[in-house]
Amino acid sequence: MSKRWRIGLLGLLVSAAAVYFIASQTDFTLLRDALDQARWIYVVPCVVLLLVGLVARAIRWRLLLSGDLPLARAFHIMNVAYLVNGVLPLRIGEVARVYLATRAQPPVPVLKTTGTIIVERLLDLLAVVMMIALGLAFADVPPVLRSAGLLIGGAGFFGFGLLIVLSRWRSLAHRLLDFAGTRLPFLTRWDVAAWLDQFLDGLRPLARWRTLWPALFWTLVSWALSVAAGYVLMYTFFPTASLTVTGLYIAAAALAIAVPATVGSLGVYEASILIVLQSTGYGDPYAVAVAFAVTVHFVNVAVHAVTGFIGFIAEGITLEQLSDGVRDISGDGEPPPVARIETSTETSN
Repeated sequence: MSKRWRIGLLGLLVSAAAVYFIASQTDFTLLRDALDQARWIYVVPCVVLLLVGLVARAIRWRLLLSGDLPLARAFHIMNVAYLVNGVLPLRIGEVARVYLATRAQPPVPVLKTTGTIIVERLLDLLAVVMMIALGLAFADVPPVLRSAGLLIGGAGFFGFGLLIVLSRWRSLAHRLLDFAGTRLPFLTRWDVAAWLDQFLDGLRPLARWRTLWPALFWTLVSWALSVAAGYVLMYTFFPTASLTVTGLYIAAAALAIAVPATVGSLGVYEASILIVLQSTGYGDPYAVAVAFAVTVHFVNVAVHAVTGFIGFIAEGITLEQLSDGVRDISGDGEPPPVARIETSTETSN
């Protein structure tokens, strides 16, 4: 059995287990009532905020590409990638983004696009870590969790700062690797130095201050819009909303996408949101929380489906042509390293 099939089977089992657990705890009569009584008007501003957030992400990607793509094309290519990521395993959408960028005139080099995606993932991971840290710091949780939140935030800032230092001083990174090799001899079995160089190549945008600060700004804007969208959506089912809870459930859903699951992270996505809601006082009645979690997932998937479909039209490419291009980029059919980066934080709310 190939690696892809094994991961697909594992994802199917994980999703099935999550769906079964949620369904077994749900009163479907109360669930239907919650959906009937929902104030669906709040979905409209939520969708608008999500769309503006996608524009902010496209601006950030174009910035990391040094303006090699027009904003409209960066927006459409990114949305195609998000759609593909939602329906195929192994982050194939990232490979699709690399391929579509090579179709531009002039084409964007594969390694340059790959590097920008790595930086995007690191920036988004930093944003998710900070949302968890701030959420735990201000939420009504036990002191030990509040302390853990502060620790997570500090570790996130330290880790990101270290990456910036290593991106600017590659010789330091290699000296640290040599030091680690003397303490951990098994590292010499692999060409770790080559892997390190490839990783540092991807971090090049972090080494330029004129790129780093705008990238951080647009990362903040995009995630702030996601939090605003999620906050508004809470009023669909709950009489009050909480920015703290919103940040926590968005961060949890973003991390849940990294868990092997079936198409669209079905079940796992909802379970991550339910855990946050139950931990912060929004989980009772449970059926209402389930209705909210399902709605969050549906709205997110619907936005990516529509914008991704429009992206396919704008790019003038069919799914078959995209599949052929992805295989060409992948070479032997296995996705390149960027497609296996599992800090999958493109969830919008």
